[in-house]
Amino acid sequence: MDYTLVVMAAGMGSRFGGLKQLEPVGPNGEFIIDYSVYDAIKAGFNKVVFIIRQDFYEAFRETIGKRVEDKVNTRYVFQELNDLPLGYQTPEERVKPWGTGAAIYSARDAINGSFAVINADDFYGSDSYRVLFDYVKNNTNPSEGLALCYEVGNTLSKNGSVKRGIAIEENGNLEGIRESKIEAHDGYVIAKPLDGSEPFKTSLDTLVTVNLFGFTSEIKDIIVDNFSKFLDENINKPDSEYLVPDIINSEITKGNISFKVKGTNSKWHGVTYREDKEELVEAINEYIKAGVYPEKLFEKGKTLCKK
Repeated sequence: MDYTLVVMAAGMGSRFGGLKQLEPVGPNGEFIIDYSVYDAIKAGFNKVVFIIRQDFYEAFRETIGKRVEDKVNTRYVFQELNDLPLGYQTPEERVKPWGTGAAIYSARDAINGSFAVINADDFYGSDSYRVLFDYVKNNTNPSEGLALCYEVGNTLSKNGSVKRGIAIEENGNLEGIRESKIEAHDGYVIAKPLDGSEPFKTSLDTLVTVNLFGFTSEIKDIIVDNFSKFLDENINKPDSEYLVPDIINSEITKGNISFKVKGTNSKWHGVTYREDKEELVEAINEYIKAGVYPEKLFEKGKTLCKK
């Protein structure tokens, strides 16, 4: 049976090699994505689907893919502007990708059963993958997904504001996601919703989403099928995006799906700002000293044992 991790990496193509998101963070040149795949394999995932740009395939496979191909069933799918449902054509002026929902659409034929989705350039921590794997392996409700959330205080940058999805939660159930710009203050944060509504103050233990979800095959089909409806309304809007949080909000409101909210003990790390890299490198070095990671993640021919 496939236990699949879907890695959204199509946005990395234009950044590869030179910008902050793909600078090495490990002692042997490892990227964030290497630690994500390592944690996923150790948690029990046996298949990884990388969503990338087609013109990025050779560089991606040479630098990342070949490190893991002998450790886990590896698939590559391409998120391209012209990968649209039958009958639709990308406008000539469109240059912006269609969004995270379209990324899942591009992987529609590579995914069987329940699966987890992550960003390629976010460091989520090992505990998050154990929680995700438990969902992928054991969930039996075809219309119920998982939103894996962090306390917002564990996702902040010391170097400026960040964008997070405030989880609107009731008794462990997700009622919605409020995408917001988060600004840290002394002991609290100010959330400025991206929809233009009034900013509000909230605590450091408020739960937020960072594109870390568990989906079923049924939810995947909803995402795939609704892409056409999105295009009917937005195909001629150059900046429009078919985004996973928007899809989740809409389908929860309609009563078509439900989502459980679970937390994680892991600390999230990202590189929103170049200065964030130093903190992440220090954190990884501490994880290595504590035995969470080996100094060299992937050795040719060496099997990774699940925890």
